[in-house]
Amino acid sequence: MQINVREAKTIITKSQLPETDYVINPYTGCQHACIYCYAEFMIRFTGHKGEKWGTFLDVKQFDIEKIKPDRYNGKSILISSVTDPYQQAEAKYQNTRKILQKLIGTTAEISILTKSALVKRDIDLFKQFESIKVGISLSTLNKDLSRKLEPFTSSPKTRLNALKEIHDSSISTYIFISPLFPWITEYEQIINYSKTYVNLVMFENINFRPHNKHRIMTMIKNEFPNLLESYKSLMKNPIEWNSIEDSIRNYCRQNNVKAEIYFHHGGFKKNR
Repeated sequence: MQINVREAKTIITKSQLPETDYVINPYTGCQHACIYCYAEFMIRFTGHKGEKWGTFLDVKQFDIEKIKPDRYNGKSILISSVTDPYQQAEAKYQNTRKILQKLIGTTAEISILTKSALVKRDIDLFKQFESIKVGISLSTLNKDLSRKLEPFTSSPKTRLNALKEIHDSSISTYIFISPLFPWITEYEQIINYSKTYVNLVMFENINFRPHNKHRIMTMIKNEFPNLLESYKSLMKNPIEWNSIEDSIRNYCRQNNVKAEIYFHHGGFKKNR
């Protein structure tokens, strides 16, 4: 992977995501190589046209003094939306840690999302924020399957152990079951395994995009051939996600699990 340090005009940008005012992406690109990644669209905005997503990483260099914590009081900030703030490069460059250090003092609602156990390194900083929650993203508890879906992430159990350590430090935690692979993601087991140290469980469906559909369907064909026709139907008729959502919602309700479900990918409208 080609790693470059590039100047960035700003590091905190206004968000187009619902319920989030600002996003922070300390890097451009990601080293995790998840087969389902939908962030490849960023290529055309970042000066990497013609390059393959997953072959480059830009370490953003910026004027840290421009971050004014008071400016974000009463707002919400997500770290990160189209990269992982604790991917391998963070151990060396520490962009995420530098940003957090500079944000100390803000009353903004900070939300951190990662697939890396490196996140526990910054517990000392998390403790200094008035409002912060830390989450890990997870699609399976199966280590071997995880390696096929997201080759360079921390193992599922390692991620969960890091989250437990964060929770035990009196910091709010959540699990983002994303993307959820129907009939594959063992979300009931994930919930039962982590229920003593997670405050919230969030769900997101697969974001089938032109560039990732082949990778996802090849994985299904190779690993779960009995589900291939079901996944073809799911892509053709995304309204089928509604019944999957109903099952998840019912399970969470019956088990007193606080859950938020974001099944919005696929270009379909809810038929309720």
